[in-house]
Amino acid sequence: MLISIVAPCYNEEDVVGRFHDRVREVAEELLPLGHDMEFVYVDDGSRDRTLAVLKQLAEDDTRVRYVSFSRNFGKEAALLAGLRHATGDAVVVMDADLQHPPELIPRMVELREQGHDQVLARRTRTGDGMARTLTARLYYRIVNRLVDVELVDGVGDFRLLSRRVVDAVLGLTEYNRFSKGLFAWVGFPTATFEYENAVREHGRSSWSLRALLDYGLDGLLSFNNRPLRAALYLGLGLLLCAGVYTAWIVTAALLHGVDTPGYVTIITAVTALAGVQMIMLGVIGEYTGRIYYEVKRRPHFLVKATNAERAKDLVP
Repeated sequence: MLISIVAPCYNEEDVVGRFHDRVREVAEELLPLGHDMEFVYVDDGSRDRTLAVLKQLAEDDTRVRYVSFSRNFGKEAALLAGLRHATGDAVVVMDADLQHPPELIPRMVELREQGHDQVLARRTRTGDGMARTLTARLYYRIVNRLVDVELVDGVGDFRLLSRRVVDAVLGLTEYNRFSKGLFAWVGFPTATFEYENAVREHGRSSWSLRALLDYGLDGLLSFNNRPLRAALYLGLGLLLCAGVYTAWIVTAALLHGVDTPGYVTIITAVTALAGVQMIMLGVIGEYTGRIYYEVKRRPHFLVKATNAERAKDLVP
């Protein structure tokens, strides 16, 4: 069985060499068992010497393939490019910063041989702060009540995919991609195991708080239209409240006459309703914006350099 290792890279010049050494050691362990490997590295517009390091790895190891973007298109685009270029019977998606231990790959392969099309590595939250742990759990609890697929807390991009899962994911052509949700949506028999959270060996994560919030919002909006339906229900609820309040005002006026005009009540009601309207317009705008990007049909990425034999196949 040919196993493709797909690893997006962004400013990983100091660690990608060590990453390759460790996955190559795993490849040597699997070779006597009848498994070969290829290594697919996607340089997501790095600003350091990541591309130069990848070129050197390709010269030293003929199993290495690299794809370099013309600029930073984001991890989702890098994952898509890696999956498009992978030719293996199974594909292992992992980060190049060694937070995903390569030593777990044999266990994934073993579970694949037992008939599972997806093998998910679920990291524990050992070492995470309490605030981050509670926030993550709350997010997944809320999202799983809203989205059409189940997202498991602790399960990220580190996973093994069979060829039919890869083909199914590549057949989903939407521009706004949320891979974690796409992997869950396609289904197929799945196995999950836990591993201890590893420490990033070099540098700092490029995920800022805003990027994490945007990523979480993508997960919420990519797989359901319930926020739009919630806007409808909220509007109906506000209409009902307004009707009840109007009836109460009219009844009070008929029974007791008209007192001093309710300035505070009016200002409060107008401000609250304006806030609700802005929120609902924002929700509608998010969906409209996604439609806008879909209909333009722009490519997910542009390739600057590659050692692929069929470079044209990598361009959408």
